[in-house]
Formats: sequence, C-alpha cells, structure tokens
Amino acid sequence: MNLPDAVRAYFDADQSADAKALIGAFSETAVVRDEGATYEGLEPIRLWWLEAKRKYSHRAEPISVTGDGNGISVLATVSGNFPNSPAQLGFRFVLEKGTISELEIG
Repeated sequence: MNLPDAVRAYFDADQSADAKALIGAFSETAVVRDEGATYEGLEPIRLWWLEAKRKYSHRAEPISVTGDGNGISVLATVSGNFPNSPAQLGFRFVLEKGTISELEIG
C-alpha cells in the first residue's frame, strides 16, 4: 500500500507502541480529533495516544487508502481491548510539508 511517509510513520509507530516515533510524524501545531475530543500540539497528542494505548491496547492496520486535494483517508482494522474488536475505522490525515497537521479518527 502506498502511504505518504508521515502516514506510514504514524501506523508503524502505533504498531510498535513507539510514542517518540509517532509524535515525530506530526507538525508542531497538529490537531487530532478522536472520540469527540480535540488535542492540539505535540504534548497533548502524545498524552492522548499514550492514554488510548493504556486503555485499549489497540493496534491499527491500514487496509486501504484514498487521497484527494484535501487529504488522505485510510481505512484500518483496529483491534484491542474494546467492544466489537476488531473494528474498521477511518483515519483522515491532512499533511503539510511532509508532516501530519490534522488527524481525525472515526
């Protein structure tokens, strides 16, 4: 599957539970939207991801990707400690200068 470098880095870091590598895929001013909450900046994003890993022990595996002029959408199979696992979730990325500036999950 042909994913942009930052998106590939996000999923690789998620699968290996590497918070430092995951944060390296984001811009300084990135925004993440997940489960009705918004996280702005690298430290809030890092804390969101660590808490989600602790809570769900999840792992996301991309299964398809589409792109348009506004971003990249990835459908992934997410498995972990949550009801109805595994589930397919959409990840919508906006990239700027080779890093993730926005991510919306759901």
